[in-house]
Amino acid sequence: MRVMVIVKATKNSEAGAMPTETLLAEMGKFNEELVRAGVMLAGEGLHPSVKGKRVLFAAGDKTVLDGPFAETKELIAGFWLWQVKSMDEALEWVRRCPNPAPGEEGILELRPVLEADDFGDALTPELRAQEARLRAESERNRS
Repeated sequence: MRVMVIVKATKNSEAGAMPTETLLAEMGKFNEELVRAGVMLAGEGLHPSVKGKRVLFAAGDKTVLDGPFAETKELIAGFWLWQVKSMDEALEWVRRCPNPAPGEEGILELRPVLEADDFGDALTPELRAQEARLRAESERNRS
């Protein structure tokens, strides 16, 4: 199963404070372990919401809202995408993770990624074929 591990934003991350050399080294070591174990598929940090945009879809309209966004506890500072056997395995890895927000309350949220079978009959054979084609094309574009 794939799991997205969401690093929640903090006051410091939203203020644009960059991680210390120590934290970067600790996270680098942790990421090396994830990669060696075949768990890590992707992982990135994000700029603060002041540099972001939100698009609100309502009543057929799309409205662009500029950051920053008020509720820090609802914001994301980064993420990993992991391939694991179970949520329990993902939790085992998270327990080994350095606090992503030293000196603050760091929060990681784990969410299973929807897989094709999760959509049931709504994902018709034609839509499955389209999804497979798009994934293959996306992979070729990255190469």
